[in-house]
Amino acid sequence: MRIGFVGAGRMGRPMVTRLLAAGHEVRVLARSERARADLADLGAAPVEDLPAVADAADAVVVCVFTDDQVREVGLDGPLLSAMAPGSVLIVHTTGSPDTATALAAAAPEGVHIVDAPVSGGPHNIAAGELTVMIGGDERAVGLARPVLSAYGDPLVHVGPLGSGQRVKLVNNALFTAQIGLIAEAVRLAAALGVTEAALLSALPHASSSGRALVGIAAKGSVAEFHSSVGEFVRKDVAVARALAADLGVDLGLLDTAIEAGAATKSKPADSH
Repeated sequence: MRIGFVGAGRMGRPMVTRLLAAGHEVRVLARSERARADLADLGAAPVEDLPAVADAADAVVVCVFTDDQVREVGLDGPLLSAMAPGSVLIVHTTGSPDTATALAAAAPEGVHIVDAPVSGGPHNIAAGELTVMIGGDERAVGLARPVLSAYGDPLVHVGPLGSGQRVKLVNNALFTAQIGLIAEAVRLAAALGVTEAALLSALPHASSSGRALVGIAAKGSVAEFHSSVGEFVRKDVAVARALAADLGVDLGLLDTAIEAGAATKSKPADSH
């Protein structure tokens, strides 16, 4: 397949590497000379503008950081209008479900849209084990699967357009709440005379373990882990809160736990 790619950063670059290894032709937006050289060394074809990314592409992948950047690329720029009928736009960026529906409304006839936020990191991409939560109709998802299968497993089709974002926002709210619960557990342990280091050496092997706990243990403290993921989860929790507020609900106990985790972000790691 001929694939266009926007956002070859921390997550996007290993995706490009996997796509190339799977035999796809990949054009990547790269505006600086250094970025163009780096991408060319990978085997990708660097291009300098959005129409060139979309030119004759079977699929275009957007993997930028924020929802506003998705809107800038897809709604304010010429990307969609340059896509050919029968192609699919795949949005990995976590954001509002409304952005996915706005893209679909603005897309030329015959251009398909899927929202496909992900769970995992660069190491999961490199292993071909990134979890992808997909929203879209069956036709669009079918077009996207050959692209996503280069780096994603499992690929979970969770419903119509926008559903991927809704599931991912719930996931990130829960994940962030779990960080808060672990922070509370660390405080309880300290009151019982157990250091954070000792607690984190044991709990990943116990019934309370989970991805958040394993990640925190690997970093050595709740505060250190929060500093490494906080930028990502804060923006997603803000979107989840806004979406819930629009529906007249809130995050309930999840919000209480989220705030407990946020309170640890400026504290140093356990030094005992």
